[in-house]
Amino acid sequence: MPKLKTKSGAKKRFKITASGKVKCAAAGKQHGMIKRTNKFIRNARGTMVLADENAKVVKKNFLPYA
Repeated sequence: MPKLKTKSGAKKRFKITASGKVKCAAAGKQHGMIKRTNKFIRNARGTMVLADENAKVVKKNFLPYA
């Protein structure tokens, strides 16, 4: 079998924890903060763990060797 390529965009956006979960940054924080509520900005701080269904897709298709 040939080696699978890792998606370079996924390398920059996702990290795999020691227990196999997928960490990612909060969505919606790149620009337009003036229209967001303070509660949204506060809750979207830091990193989040992806849901299991989405984590399976990321690990299988985007980060096959992570």
